[in-house]
Amino acid sequence: MSEAAAFLRAMAEEVAETHISWVFLGRDRAWKVKKPVNLGFLDFTTLAERERLTRHEFALNAPHAPGLYRRVVPVTRAPDGTLALDGAGAPVEWALEMRRLPPGAFLDVAPLPDPRALADAVAALHAAAPPRAGDGALDRILAQNRDSALAAGLPEARVRGWFAAAAALHDRLRPLLAERAAAGRLRRCHGDLHLGNLCLLDGAVRPFDALEFDEAMATVDVGYDLAFLLMDLERRHGRAGANAVLNRWVARTGDWQVVGGLPLWLSLRAIIRAHVECRRGRAWEGLLEAAEAALRPAPAPLVAVGGLQGTGKSHLARRLAPLLGAAPGALVLRSDEIRKRRHGAAPEERLPPAAYAPAESAAVFAELAAAARGAVALGHAAIADAVFARAEERAALGPCQGLWLTAPMAVLRARVAARTGDASDADVAVLEATAARGAAAPEWTALDAADDPLPAACKALDLDAPAPP
Repeated sequence: MSEAAAFLRAMAEEVAETHISWVFLGRDRAWKVKKPVNLGFLDFTTLAERERLTRHEFALNAPHAPGLYRRVVPVTRAPDGTLALDGAGAPVEWALEMRRLPPGAFLDVAPLPDPRALADAVAALHAAAPPRAGDGALDRILAQNRDSALAAGLPEARVRGWFAAAAALHDRLRPLLAERAAAGRLRRCHGDLHLGNLCLLDGAVRPFDALEFDEAMATVDVGYDLAFLLMDLERRHGRAGANAVLNRWVARTGDWQVVGGLPLWLSLRAIIRAHVECRRGRAWEGLLEAAEAALRPAPAPLVAVGGLQGTGKSHLARRLAPLLGAAPGALVLRSDEIRKRRHGAAPEERLPPAAYAPAESAAVFAELAAAARGAVALGHAAIADAVFARAEERAALGPCQGLWLTAPMAVLRARVAARTGDASDADVAVLEATAARGAAAPEWTALDAADDPLPAACKALDLDAPAPP
C-alpha cells in the first residue's frame, strides 16, 4: 500500500479492495483510490493517468447517482512532508470522494426491488448514453474470453466448443448487429452492469461504478450492457425476475429487436463470470453451463392473450413469459404500454382521450403485431397482450396460440374499479362499452379467468405449470 493510501487508511474504519482499487470507508463517506498497477488491459502506473481516470469516473457516474459521488480530491504533501486531504501542497495521489452507503444498499445483497424501478433506471441510463460508431468489437471480446477461460483453467474442450458455437452465432447475427449500430443502439454504455453496481440511493435504484478505463470496452450494444444484468438476475433471483426486467426495459425503450442478440450476449456475460469466479476459487460450473445453454436454439412460439378489460390478461402474460422459450423467457408486448410509449408517457401515466382515437389504436395494433412477428422471426418467444376484440387485430398476428380469457361481468367491474398503478387507462365505462360490442374470439382457446387461469393456460400451451409459491 502506498504512502498516500496508508494515509487514507488511517482515516477509515475499514477498507474494501479489488485488483485495481482501494476503497477506504469512513463513517459517512468513502474515498476510492486507483492502485498504481499495469494489468495489460489497463495502466494506472502514472499519477497523471490516475487523476485523469478518477475525473473521468466522476463525470461518468455522478449524473446517474446524484449525491453518491461528491468530488475528486487530491492527497497533498506539505513542505514539511506531511500529507493532507485537499491541502495546499502538491498532489501525490487522487481520490474519488463518495457518500458511504450501508452494506444492504447494494443490489447484489439487497432484496430484489420492484423490477419496474430497476428496468426504468437502466433504460434511463441507456437513453442518456451517447451513440458511437463501430461494430461493438465482439470478435475481439469473444477471442479474449476464450483465451481468458482457458488461462483460468476451465475445461479446454468445452471452452473451445463454446467459442466455436458463439463465433458461428455471431456470424449469423452480423447483419442484425450492424442494423442496430446504424440505428444508434451502439452506445458508450455502463460496461459493467451487474447487480453489485446498482444500489438503492434515497429510495431510488441508481447505477454506479461504470467502467472508466477503456472506452472501447464500454462501447457496446445496449443489449449487451443489459445482458449482464439479466444474466445476474436469473442466477440470483430466477428467471421471473430477469424476464420482468427485460420486458419493462423493452416497454420503456421500444427496442424489441434486442431479443435477437440476447443468446450471444447472455452467453458472453456468463462465460466472463465463469472464468472470473474460477480464478477466485469459487463455483463456476453453473455459469459455464449457462453460457453453453444460451447458445442452444429454443422454441419460439407466438402466444396471444385476449379478453375484456379486467380478465387479467397482463397478469397471466407475465406469469407465462418465464416458462416460454429462450432465456430469460418470452417477450411480452402489451398494447397499453406501446400506446404510452408512442405518446412519450410512462406506462402508469394516464393519456387523454385523443390517444385512443381509431387511427391511433390501429397504429398501436400494427406496431404490436409487427413486433410480435419480428421477435419470433428472430428466434425468441413472444406474448401479445391486448383486448383483441376485433377479428382483424387477431388476424394481423398471423399463426399463433390464442388464449381468450372470460369472467362474469360483476367480477370484471370490481377488478377494473379497484385497479391502480397500471398501464391500462380503461375504466368501468370502457369495459361496459367493449362488452356491449360483443367482443369474442371463437377461434382461440377460452379460459375461465374468474379464478386462476394459469394451470389451464399451461395445459393449452403444453407447458409444465409452476409449483404454487
